Amino acid sequence: MGDLRRQLRDSLDALASAESGALLKRETGLLEVALAYPSPYHVGMSSLGFQAIYRAFHAHPAASAERFFLPDDVEAWKRSKLPPLSIERQRPLHEFQLIAFSVAYELELGGLFELLSLGGFSPLAGERADDAPLVIAGGPLTFSNPDPLEPFIDVLVQGEGEDLIAPLIDAVRAGGGKRAVLERLAGVPGFRVPGVSSEKTRGFVAKAGDASLPARSQIITANTELRSMFLIEPERGCSRGCHYCVMRRTTNGGMRTVPPERVLSLVPPEATRVGLVGAAVTDHPRIVELLRALVDGGKEVGVSSLRADRLTAPLVQALKDGGAKVLTVASDGPSQRLRDAVDRKHSEAQIVRAAELAKAAGISRLKVYNVIGLPTETDDDIDELVRFSLELSRILPTALGVAPFAAKRNTPLDGAPFAGIDVVEKRLERLRRGLKGRAELRPTSARWAWVEYMLAQCGPEGGLAAYDAWKAGGHFSAWKKAFVARECKPFEARRTIDGRRNATVWPSVGLAASVS
Repeated sequence: MGDLRRQLRDSLDALASAESGALLKRETGLLEVALAYPSPYHVGMSSLGFQAIYRAFHAHPAASAERFFLPDDVEAWKRSKLPPLSIERQRPLHEFQLIAFSVAYELELGGLFELLSLGGFSPLAGERADDAPLVIAGGPLTFSNPDPLEPFIDVLVQGEGEDLIAPLIDAVRAGGGKRAVLERLAGVPGFRVPGVSSEKTRGFVAKAGDASLPARSQIITANTELRSMFLIEPERGCSRGCHYCVMRRTTNGGMRTVPPERVLSLVPPEATRVGLVGAAVTDHPRIVELLRALVDGGKEVGVSSLRADRLTAPLVQALKDGGAKVLTVASDGPSQRLRDAVDRKHSEAQIVRAAELAKAAGISRLKVYNVIGLPTETDDDIDELVRFSLELSRILPTALGVAPFAAKRNTPLDGAPFAGIDVVEKRLERLRRGLKGRAELRPTSARWAWVEYMLAQCGPEGGLAAYDAWKAGGHFSAWKKAFVARECKPFEARRTIDGRRNATVWPSVGLAASVS
């Protein structure tokens, strides 16, 4: 047991020693926050939002934050009987007054349960003692459907969190016990307190002020998905209206851009790799100028979201000069008919042009993200994707990243049904046969897409089903049983918070689940 504990602590030491930029306060009397990410370190430290909130907590003179992550080997931590320990000082989770989770998407609920349980706390908010740390959650999931988090969280932070950190800290430090803190926060727009918040504040999505932009890395480390890369956002939000996306133009007023001069002023001189992160980076009107300045300054550069209709020869050449070996774009619909239906504003010709530009610049591969299982989709749409992918592969070696469609709350496609696991798998097989190995196929699981869909379309009962499935081992059959037992029915008519029926752009689609 002693050797195992030493190994686990040594692994945390190794992560900490490989970092540059970590923050640590040692003053007494601070509000001490455990900032937790319910996925492993290499995923969590690739999250720009997580790093921005880490900086925001430390910017408050009365607070400090230390980071926690889901262990890579949860079973080893259980055997060791060690609680989750912070990266900064290896302090246990229960020593902190506030536990703040950043949750990116529905399937991270299991990691949240795991961290709380390892820390000695019930994941269910109603089962935690009054003197237990306050548990809050924010992150991308709060833009779409925070409902499944409700049974486990004392306070939900909805929307962009940078400007909510100070009122959160002030409310907690005002004291009076947990109930007083919750009632205090329930009246502040941007905070949602289950069972306490009014209908008005429940639906509010916070927007950070322009002075808080851009979000950027605080810590650089090689131990991430984006190895040793400094991340910064040249824009926030999106001006487009894709029907499936929670970040579409209506979210927080569309896209806000940051001048290249400000972006460049915030890139540390010692950073050798820079990642430009955002929902629509290539929609920035001065993106080529920004890329060129970074590349000419000796930086390797990556861009998180390339829109095929925005690619030009100078832009693609700047990416190549910045170290790009693969050009990645999104099609997000197997046919032009379906791309038009979901308002994905680009054409086959624009994606072909992107491949041609990549080849001309000397980029060696093309990756195209796609979605299958959209409402009204047929085999003909899949066959069109086969034809188009083969055309692309004749220009450049092509890989297709294919994800089954899962409708998200608060989007125009909210309420659209899941195509069915069997249907998705048959269409993937049709796609695979059609490609005949001439383009690489990288699909994600139809089964887990269905689980994500159920969580996205259900309310708090979906979160309780996730908890039941986690307790039962987390395998797929446990999820199926849990959704049935909790009577999760995503196809039933739902109502928005103001009582109006939720509309869908697919009124003619039959609402029937199909699970195999």
